[in-house]
Amino acid sequence: MQTLTPPAPTTSPASSRLGLVTTVLAVACGLTVANLYYAQPLLDLISGSLHVSQGVATTVVTLTQIGYALGLIFVLPLGDLFEIRRMTTRMLIGTAVALGLAAGSPVFGVFLAASVLVGITSVIAQILVPLAAHLAPPDQRGRIVGKVMSGLITGILLARTAASLIAAAWGWRTIYAISAVLMLVLAVVLHRTLPQYHARAGGTYRQLLGSIAHLAREEPALRRRALCQASMFGAFSAFWTVITYELIDDHHLSQTGIGIFALVGAAGAAAAPIGGRLGDRGLGRAGSGVALALAAASMLLAALGHRNLILLAAGAVLLDLAVQCHGSMSQHEIYALRDDARARINTVYMGTTFVGGAIASACAGALDTAYGFAGAAAFAAALPVLGLGVWATSLRGYRTATALKNM
Repeated sequence: MQTLTPPAPTTSPASSRLGLVTTVLAVACGLTVANLYYAQPLLDLISGSLHVSQGVATTVVTLTQIGYALGLIFVLPLGDLFEIRRMTTRMLIGTAVALGLAAGSPVFGVFLAASVLVGITSVIAQILVPLAAHLAPPDQRGRIVGKVMSGLITGILLARTAASLIAAAWGWRTIYAISAVLMLVLAVVLHRTLPQYHARAGGTYRQLLGSIAHLAREEPALRRRALCQASMFGAFSAFWTVITYELIDDHHLSQTGIGIFALVGAAGAAAAPIGGRLGDRGLGRAGSGVALALAAASMLLAALGHRNLILLAAGAVLLDLAVQCHGSMSQHEIYALRDDARARINTVYMGTTFVGGAIASACAGALDTAYGFAGAAAFAAALPVLGLGVWATSLRGYRTATALKNM
């Protein structure tokens, strides 16, 4: 396979300018990734409006995540080939078109197709996170990536609240129309704010895709982090896919109540910069094990205490804290592997993560239908346990390698 050339030397923005760029990147990541999650609290409304069953309506979540995974695999690597500012602003126009189609969908099939397109184009968020890693000074990389990730996670968590409250006031289609306008505004802001950056990986698109498999083979830390985060995001996706039905059917919450419940989970966004700081201090490996164990415990709490709304909310907060902290520590480690291949590294990492999320969402929908929320939550609890097994295996290998090195 042809070796791709390293990036041309670049400089980071001045510290004052870097603060502004970091804030803009955090907001941009939050607004774009939110598009993936608007449907989750609206499934009951969508199923009624478009005349499908609740079980069929959950496929919206799965197909949106599949679309996102396709974008991660086939679009994200272009971040190592094209100039980032121009690429992202043009993609945002495509996102706006897809959201407009979702807002005006006359039948469920059209809405599904629009959801896949929304998923593919919303991969912009994962193009911008590696850009933050590039712009940050090495000793601040964990903190700055953590700040951008906190914006991304806030977007994920507040998307459900915004969708619920806006749907309660103006109908479920409105959130998609509003977001379409926001994407166009964001395109203008990014064009005026972001510095030009070209990774200059070299080679053709085909060679670029081929190098992704090579990276996965050659970087065991990347494989480990991707699998562990897939287990975490699988638990996250499973929980948030089925929680709406639990809140409506068993706790009799209104659409506004669902929005408030989702807002509680936004506390998890605070863990993203904490995880980045732990990574900067060399504590990411141990912290990851703690985060995996906490995620499993949070879903056991939700499964056993789902009749109590307070326990259910506590499970949601702990899960979000664990997932976001683990994600920041993971990205701190993987972005240090190869400066010239951060977009492709993110392809492996986030592609694996969202494939895991899509599979977990589909399984959770089926388990919720067959066994109720407790069955789906128990499944969600099992996923981080699998990730903990991967972490423990890699930890043993790390200790063995360290012992041999010190002999």
